[in-house]
Amino acid sequence: MKKLLGFLLLVLVGACAAAALLYLRTSAPYRGYQGAEQFVEIPQGSGSAPIGARLVEAGVIRDLATYRLALWMSRQGRHLKAGEYRFDRAMTPIAVIDKIARGDVYVISVTFPEGLTAAEMGKIFEAHGLGTAASFVQAAKDPAPIRDLDPAAHDLEGYLFPETYALPRHTDAAKLVRMMVARFEKVFTPDLRQAAAARHLTVRQAVTLASIVEKETARADERPLVAAVYTTRLRIGMPLQCDPTVIYALAKAGRYDGNIHKDDLSFDSPYNTYRYPGLPPGPIASPGRASLDAALHPADADFLYFVSRNDGSHEFSRTLEEHNRNVQKFQVQYFRDRRQHH
Repeated sequence: MKKLLGFLLLVLVGACAAAALLYLRTSAPYRGYQGAEQFVEIPQGSGSAPIGARLVEAGVIRDLATYRLALWMSRQGRHLKAGEYRFDRAMTPIAVIDKIARGDVYVISVTFPEGLTAAEMGKIFEAHGLGTAASFVQAAKDPAPIRDLDPAAHDLEGYLFPETYALPRHTDAAKLVRMMVARFEKVFTPDLRQAAAARHLTVRQAVTLASIVEKETARADERPLVAAVYTTRLRIGMPLQCDPTVIYALAKAGRYDGNIHKDDLSFDSPYNTYRYPGLPPGPIASPGRASLDAALHPADADFLYFVSRNDGSHEFSRTLEEHNRNVQKFQVQYFRDRRQHH
């Protein structure tokens, strides 16, 4: 009888020791993987058991028993969220479960500034390791995502909304461009669509005008004035004579070297607004919200010309005579003085 009691006591002590060890492990940081980081993908609809198996297999939690106790202690079993998680240091099982319950998934933050072409956006896509620039450009050639809004679109130029996107590691180009178009459709509100219709502009024409405004100035106070210049020119049948449209035409043809030359102004392309009157066939970049708004709500001003002051701002004028004086002052004389001082 004493032997039996002794044996049972031994078993009890052993069980208590094992339980104590298990309990300690739930609050002890653990890292069982090699390398600087470990990614764990939790598929949609996964139960707590397969999630635990993935975490143990990845070396994020020591074993299933520790995971199950930590899960029970955390009371988060019903709140674990799908997604890809990144682990880069030793963590307690409780902390691991808390991270997954919060949905603290790993994302890559990608910022596309306003005024970029699809080709330029492709380089940013590639720089973040999401895929090749060529795959982004190829995806942007499919107009299907914007067809309801712009049946005339032959690609997505102008409709890839410039913003910061939080992307999972495995986001491919096709998925991203669909996200960007969806964001454009949300930003291009019913109010803006009504404003375009009131000005007898199609969505494509409105976005094309906005893209020109975007490329001409980065200043918030100038956007409505630039929009007013081009709106007036369109109304009276005056050529837009917009340098960014020429640059876009040259870039499309692989002929842009970073500078615009006098003979470039006669380059034969429907995007060359020195040669062809009216708006070009489509957007020349992706405009931001402010430029879309300015294009459809231009300033009440009768300016027809503007020239750079070389500090990011522009001088606006109503007559060609006044404009020529401004060109002389801010371009010819300005650069002559700079050469003399250097």
